[in-house]
Amino acid sequence: MQPLIGITGNTTLLSRPGDVSAFEINYSPRSISTAVQHAGGTPLIIPMTQPEDAAQYISAVDGLVLAGGQDISPLFYGEEPQKVIGAVSPERDRIELALIKEAIQQKKAILGICRGMQLVNVALGGTLYQDIKHDSRFTVQHDQKSQPHFATHTVFVSEDSYLGRLIPDKSLVNSFHHQAIRDLAEPLHATARSKDEVIEAVEAMDDNYSIVGVQWHPELTFETDHPSLALFQDLVERT
Repeated sequence: MQPLIGITGNTTLLSRPGDVSAFEINYSPRSISTAVQHAGGTPLIIPMTQPEDAAQYISAVDGLVLAGGQDISPLFYGEEPQKVIGAVSPERDRIELALIKEAIQQKKAILGICRGMQLVNVALGGTLYQDIKHDSRFTVQHDQKSQPHFATHTVFVSEDSYLGRLIPDKSLVNSFHHQAIRDLAEPLHATARSKDEVIEAVEAMDDNYSIVGVQWHPELTFETDHPSLALFQDLVERT
């Protein structure tokens, strides 16, 4: 039986023709479900429900993928929102924070993608840069204008890291973010960075944690890039 991999869902409004009001729907990027299937897992989309449902959902799955999406509300890491912050969904933040904490409690494998990696850091007590676009220290284009399947910048991977077994040093990745990890939470370790020192990957791998997070989007490149697929295969193997 294939491992069951939970994938965090999001909500949006579905437009209706004529004078019929739009209504809210749950959704998830199909590329993540497809990547999980190619990696040997069975995807299960977890809808946005209530934080108190987290334990039951996590009990039902073998691993968890935290998908990308909106900015994370800075209120969850003790800051007021700056003018540069984008759209946030505190409802989604609360639900996913509960899922993360429950997955850690139940010792389930986690893969965080983009926002998902950032949220793991927040869940464990870390903080974020609310916007790196206008900070002169960050010179790499982290919110690419090219098509999603094109890799646009380099990541430098720690040789002795767990991630280093999956992703070669100086790999090229795609990039769609304007927030980034600032203060790294314990027990996470930064295992990949961009040339301008933005944290591009984190991990925590011991008896208490099974966490890998990447700032890029491997679900958009796994069909042509083996290291991208390897991230999903590794998640399935960690279950």
